[in-house]
Amino acid sequence: MEEFFGSKKYKTANAKVSESCPSNIALIKYWGKYENQIPANPSISYTLSQCKTNTEIEFLADEKFSVQTFLSSTEEKKFAEKIEKYFKNIEAFLPWILKGKYIIRTENTFPHSSGIASSASGFGAIAKCLMEVDDLFCGKAEEDFKLKKASFLARLGSGSACRSLYNGLVVWGETKEVEASSDLFAVAFPSKDIHSIFKNFNDWVLLIHEGEKSVSSTVGHGLMTTNPYAERRFQEAHENFSTLKEILKVGDLKRFIQLVEHEALTLHAMMMMSEPAFILMKTGTLAVINKIWDFRKETDLPLFFTLDAGANVHLLFPRNKDEDKIKEFIIKELLQHTQNNGVVKDVMRF
Repeated sequence: MEEFFGSKKYKTANAKVSESCPSNIALIKYWGKYENQIPANPSISYTLSQCKTNTEIEFLADEKFSVQTFLSSTEEKKFAEKIEKYFKNIEAFLPWILKGKYIIRTENTFPHSSGIASSASGFGAIAKCLMEVDDLFCGKAEEDFKLKKASFLARLGSGSACRSLYNGLVVWGETKEVEASSDLFAVAFPSKDIHSIFKNFNDWVLLIHEGEKSVSSTVGHGLMTTNPYAERRFQEAHENFSTLKEILKVGDLKRFIQLVEHEALTLHAMMMMSEPAFILMKTGTLAVINKIWDFRKETDLPLFFTLDAGANVHLLFPRNKDEDKIKEFIIKELLQHTQNNGVVKDVMRF
């Protein structure tokens, strides 16, 4: 898209900016991608509220291009190498970006390896910072353009990061179901088309496994290129999007639960049917899922789950008169399946 190319004149100077960006959890999963972080199917996510990355970027204009990164005050040289590569990849869109030294200080409000996408919030925060620096060097851009370009830049660092730039339900990937949707950046799902029941949700993340995942998301996406069920999966995602749009409009919570859980299990099924195959769930993951199903059958209370590409479980439930009963069940029956009684409590950000 030509409007994203860095054609404006600029003048650099020392600068220091800071931004925050939350993580997000996908309901319809993006799994499989093409070159330049183009998704193989559209996805939709909830943006979280408390789980976020806070980032400060200091730009020193008179020094040779380099990147120095600190995570919670500890220098991370491997991350610096990753960011250097990222900056080189986006020079066409920010022509000043290789003209100085960067000192990046970042910290997450949630634990590492928690099943919360730190790459999404991390690259989202960096992209927002870069747009602030771009304002200083090239003149202030319109807010809508700035947000769209930040989402575009974040995508080139981590695909799902493009969704973290918006509140509420967020769409990434071109679909006929959402006007102006794009493979290049995310857009907010129209709030007017979302029933009020879906606008006030809890997301409690059970930390079943706090170590590194057995396979990275990058490798997992790559395995879809040879997965014999990939094309059917991509088609199903489009079909589920159409179904979800109707569900969101009418407020059908039971069908919402069914679809979200199906999407989570499909993601893991794709990994189990890849070559090589990976089983990302742990014993505790399965125990939690079965207990959720039993609890819902016995009480008819709307506690349900989604999963990322790992063992940890995102527990989703509305913030309403029944939530105390659900929280009591979680604490009494589900925490025992975590590694260290670990749970991260958050809510959706609208």
